[in-house]
Amino acid sequence: MATEILMPALSPTMEEGTLAKWLVKEGDTVSSGDLLAEIETDKATMEFEAVDEGVIGKILVPDGSEGVAVNSPIAILLEEGESADDIAAPAAPAAAAAEAASAGGSDAAAPAVATAPAPAAPQSVDGNRIFASPLARRIAADKGLDLSQIDGTGPKGRIVKADVEGATATAPAPAPAAPAPAPAAATAAPTGPSAVMVARMYEGRTFEEVSLDGMRKTIAARLTEAKQTIPHFYLRRDIQLDALLAFRSQLNKQLEGRGVKLSVNDFIIKAVAVALQQFPDANAVWAGDRVLQMKASDVAVAVAIEGGLFTPVLQDADMKSLSALSAEMKDLAGRARDRKLAPHEYQGGSFAISNLGMYGIDNFDAIVNPPHAGILAVGAGVKKPVVNAEGELAVATVMSVTMSVDHRVIDGALGADLLNAIKDNLENPVAMLA
Repeated sequence: MATEILMPALSPTMEEGTLAKWLVKEGDTVSSGDLLAEIETDKATMEFEAVDEGVIGKILVPDGSEGVAVNSPIAILLEEGESADDIAAPAAPAAAAAEAASAGGSDAAAPAVATAPAPAAPQSVDGNRIFASPLARRIAADKGLDLSQIDGTGPKGRIVKADVEGATATAPAPAPAAPAPAPAAATAAPTGPSAVMVARMYEGRTFEEVSLDGMRKTIAARLTEAKQTIPHFYLRRDIQLDALLAFRSQLNKQLEGRGVKLSVNDFIIKAVAVALQQFPDANAVWAGDRVLQMKASDVAVAVAIEGGLFTPVLQDADMKSLSALSAEMKDLAGRARDRKLAPHEYQGGSFAISNLGMYGIDNFDAIVNPPHAGILAVGAGVKKPVVNAEGELAVATVMSVTMSVDHRVIDGALGADLLNAIKDNLENPVAMLA
């Protein structure tokens, strides 16, 4: 039975992607785990693996195709004994079929394969999608199997042909209750003027229209969501860096033989990670109708790249040495700029850091990146007059920071305690490492 290979969702935020390159050609035999194609998501270029065995009968989406919707057909996989003659007609991606239908009537689109399409992706009782190959879904439908009761053995727990062939039908799990209808007064959030309306404002002026790539669209959507749905509040402190700079200079001299050079940002990551352990109630994320209290300090750090940014996550940052954090951060930042990070390397974390001090920015307010509970905006360290502990006027290197906080997770007093702990850790770096 010929089956469709669908455009995969390679990250939780992916709705469409670019099929950058096919790694197989029509007529090639593939097995589960074989590499099929390179897919560009909104964040990175990733390899797509086969989940079933068979022969590539037809490639529907050519190399370099942009805007391919998730779950739309990209190729046809033939089983043993089938041939390309079993494919009724060259199939087109869902978007092209819809365009043909609107132009020439509903019967203008040819069927993709001779067989019926695979059932829609099923969901478990709690509403989460169950990942299963198209062939596995068809077999399960024919045998009356409940896929939520089957453990997948394919990549990342995906249910494949072998999992359903030997399974027997069981009573289906109860369907989730239908959600209550939204209040009549609820309306969609305003989206601002359309592109056409904005262009009309600039009639007669010269401009260049720049299309948004997947990363820019994702950044726009997530930050709009953050400002519309997260109740931000802001806490600010000045931090004196002289003790840290002296300690850093001493350490760098001792580590020079190992090729290690610590940055101020490495100390900031460590200070935040330790502070989250000192105030564990702040080490949490918002999960819709509950808060998830994290155990480890997983700290995300914003990295600017061409056309956008990544926030790679340093896991267990409280447990790692400064030299280990420095090496890991350099590796993550380098691969982020090359768009070679895997999703698990930039997803997660409970708190983020955005440092614009190296750009000469004194202070700024950052936007909380959901589901994080907060983000620390770090400015430049500059020489300023201060009153020292003896009450005398002196000069110190002062860094201004602003902590943006999700009030649903962290209240004012807890946020103040967390920021004060970060300040104390940076002003007393030796004690932080004790």
